[in-house]
Amino acid sequence: MSRRPRIHYPGALYHVIARGNKVQKVFREEQDYTLYLQFLKEYKDRYNFLLYAYVLMPTHLHLLIEVGQVPLSKVMQSLQFRYTRNYNLRHQSWGHLYQGRYRAILCEKDSYLVELSAYIHLNPVRAKLAKDPSQYRWSSYREYLEGKSAGLVDSRFVLSQFSNIKGRAIREYVRFVKGQMGFGHRDDLYQVSDQRFLGDEGFVDRVVSDRKDKPSYIYDISLQELVVHVSFVFGMPVETVCGMTRNREGAWGRAIVGYMGKKLCGYSIRSVAEYFHRDPVAISRGIGKVEGRMGADKRFQTRLRELEGAVTLKRKRKIRN
Repeated sequence: MSRRPRIHYPGALYHVIARGNKVQKVFREEQDYTLYLQFLKEYKDRYNFLLYAYVLMPTHLHLLIEVGQVPLSKVMQSLQFRYTRNYNLRHQSWGHLYQGRYRAILCEKDSYLVELSAYIHLNPVRAKLAKDPSQYRWSSYREYLEGKSAGLVDSRFVLSQFSNIKGRAIREYVRFVKGQMGFGHRDDLYQVSDQRFLGDEGFVDRVVSDRKDKPSYIYDISLQELVVHVSFVFGMPVETVCGMTRNREGAWGRAIVGYMGKKLCGYSIRSVAEYFHRDPVAISRGIGKVEGRMGADKRFQTRLRELEGAVTLKRKRKIRN
């Protein structure tokens, strides 16, 4: 049966598995592990996805990723290609490092996120590389035990499912993970629908129906008008948003204008950069920060919705070319 195309939408949760070609080791020494994590952090910052859990095993790896605007395929292609090239150069090897294309299971977040994080953290125990997941260096479990709110792993949401009190949440999560130690390999976490989905029929139906090809619409709104709306909703002077000084508030305002212009009007990053007489890379990074904050700040989400409503009120839309 042919492989179905992957479905992408912001907020999609994927369990990613990549195995070494012909069961060869993809991590031979400590530098391999540290470099992979370094590259993973760099692409996380660049592409603004959430990483809920990971484990790097000698012959394979697991990642639990929630994507933003950038599709998983872009993230993994960049990460795997860069690591493979680096690995082959250092170990004087050639050919395919990984066994074909990585596997990515689109998961129902509400039902499986916590279980999958525990399952991933217990990989070293099942492989008899450690008696306790905390003894294994190359997984995200230790970050969970520290309860960090920033860094490579985004543990806060998973821990919040146990308690709003940090210490109690960590203790309850540890108890939950250790309670899973006797289950061994979980076939049910790999038995997916339509080769792609882990979730009930309702989840599959919603994803498929929502992602069918539909016309995409944009609004004919000038960047000058967007600046005025951003200025009003976020309380920023127009002169600050459009000014040429290195002002943090102005940079944030331009990022919001760029995000709205791209989403609602189809403006390219280059056209936004030319309007503000700024570097396209700076505008792109700013838009990425807006997208990243949306996933973590509900108040900011509310203000963006307010802004979008004000911008599009009584506006005619047209089909995006």
